Amino acid sequence: MSRGVNQKFKLQYLMEIMQRETDDKHGITMPVILKELENYDVTAERKSIYNDFQDMSDKFGIEILKEQIGRDTLYHVGKRQFELAEIKLLIDSIEASRFISNKKSKDLIDKLKSYVSKYEAKQLDRQVFNNDRVKSMNESIYYNVDDIHNAIIQNKKISFNYYKWDIKKELEDKHDGKPVVVSPWALVWADENYYLISYHSSEKKIKHYRVDKMKKMEILDENRDGQEEFEKTDMASYTNATFGMYHGRMECVTIEFKNDLCGIFIDRFGKEIEFRKVDENTSAFKVRVSVSPQFYGWILGLGSGVKLTHPTSVVEDLKKYVEGIMENY
Repeated sequence: MSRGVNQKFKLQYLMEIMQRETDDKHGITMPVILKELENYDVTAERKSIYNDFQDMSDKFGIEILKEQIGRDTLYHVGKRQFELAEIKLLIDSIEASRFISNKKSKDLIDKLKSYVSKYEAKQLDRQVFNNDRVKSMNESIYYNVDDIHNAIIQNKKISFNYYKWDIKKELEDKHDGKPVVVSPWALVWADENYYLISYHSSEKKIKHYRVDKMKKMEILDENRDGQEEFEKTDMASYTNATFGMYHGRMECVTIEFKNDLCGIFIDRFGKEIEFRKVDENTSAFKVRVSVSPQFYGWILGLGSGVKLTHPTSVVEDLKKYVEGIMENY
């Protein structure tokens, strides 16, 4: 048998064929396998294919199973790098994610389909309904995330131009073209968006920025600062305390609530919060939050079963916030 011109790619092509053409419900015979390889200008003998199957399992975690159906011996992929359910979960996450643009979502999903058979791929042509949430329109976010990770690894500061939406639905520079220079320390996922947690040297405090609103990012030669400030900041608490990731002054507040609403606060602040009994139907707890209009809106949106009781200064600010809203009606 003459050797094909692509013999050195034999194992790679065999893996592609088996993953594309087979799954638990669809197998192919050895003659079909050899024919498919010929389409890639690769020739092979049965014995070498068996050895390749073993290599696929040992080196790449792709298990090939043999099944006898009547007179036919069929081969198909059993264990894969990713199971179909795992791929579906990843695709659902991509579809539902706001920070991934529609174009990038399609590109990523097409790549994920290569990990399942052509039959299973048909099951992945579905749309996750996400309550009409807007997908990101900034394609540079993927490169921003990569640059931020590289800067953190290299212990370097970054600069970028920060943008906001205007009434014309266009992004305008928030600082009149002047770049923001910060020390990047972490990336967090909050309120369905990616945020950079950084130390702002001139303001001497931790600040966060929406990654999809950054443009013209550069990694600088200057080493990061703010390590001491960052290390004493609990990122989980920071994220939970910052409503809508809007800045505000940090305050320890007391919230009183009807007992059947306790799940709302566990979901928001975690199981570490401590409830104390007020009466048979009511409890209260203390928590540090970033006091902002977004926090007040969240409290009010929980209805009459929830009451902010302390400190007095925050309670009075909440009343003024409500009075200001009522003036519009």
